[in-house]
Amino acid sequence: MTKAADKKLIVGLDIGTSKVCALVGEILPNGEVNVIGEGSSPSNGMDKGGVNDLESVVKSVQGAIYKAELMADCQISSVFLSLSGKHIRCQTEEGMVPISDKEVTQDDVDNVIHTAKSVKISDEHKVLHVIPQEFAIDYQEGIKNPVGLSGVRMEANVHLITCHNDMARNIVKAWNV
Repeated sequence: MTKAADKKLIVGLDIGTSKVCALVGEILPNGEVNVIGEGSSPSNGMDKGGVNDLESVVKSVQGAIYKAELMADCQISSVFLSLSGKHIRCQTEEGMVPISDKEVTQDDVDNVIHTAKSVKISDEHKVLHVIPQEFAIDYQEGIKNPVGLSGVRMEANVHLITCHNDMARNIVKAWNV
């Protein structure tokens, strides 16, 4: 049996209105994740996805993390934190770039995604995720992976997920305290 310190671990933390849940997974060599620990505790201090009592939320998070650490026999130092609530927004945006050498490279893909996500969003919000939906090359739509294809012009449709800055900061504080 390998020690927890030798394992590649990933931790998810969900701070909800009714409960806080933490899951510890071991990333296996084939890329699959095996859940090796979980912890939950009643959630206090949250309302509609927002923090209304930081100290109570911190105690709830600490309870869930402690239980997950005990079950997984590990020390949790970082998490993937879920965010939800009325402060999350989604929007679809488009970007367009010329193809550098008539054949699409990864740099071209990165550039068109960057162009699509460069839209002005409210100063009160920050971009959490940019999820490419599809690409088009010279008006041929529905392309999932354009690398290696030929053309002159590439477009991308991306899904932007944004969050109100203060809401995100408050949730992160509950983990970092």
